[in-house]
Amino acid sequence: MLRVRPILNLLHNLKNVAFLTSSVDMDTTYMEIPMYNVEKAQPLEIRKARLHYQSRKRGMLENDLLLSTFAKKHLDNFTEEQTMMYDRLINSPSNDWDLFHWIVEKMPTPKEFDNEIMDLLKKHARNEDKESLRQPDLF
Repeated sequence: MLRVRPILNLLHNLKNVAFLTSSVDMDTTYMEIPMYNVEKAQPLEIRKARLHYQSRKRGMLENDLLLSTFAKKHLDNFTEEQTMMYDRLINSPSNDWDLFHWIVEKMPTPKEFDNEIMDLLKKHARNEDKESLRQPDLF
């Protein structure tokens, strides 16, 4: 015979634990993004394919739009060195807002990311030709 009461008590206790853990104050203004090992050896075509995807799925919609359209426009023509610079740029900062503020020039870019790729990205973000931007298709 199935004993329902112990199962109901267990569920009730789990609900209370979930309630207690979700009420802990947490600063969500600076959520870190997991680090990706950009130094991992990878064929250039594979790295570029990964970066196309990661540019589209960075985290914040604003960055996703800027990075995915930038990658569609420039990434396939990058040298291996430029590709590595871009990989470090989008996978090293641990906060999306930092990256966004550097790109739109609201905060100074740290020296380790202040390079030709960041310059291209800033120009892309200025959108001087007033192009209508939309995320490119994944295929």
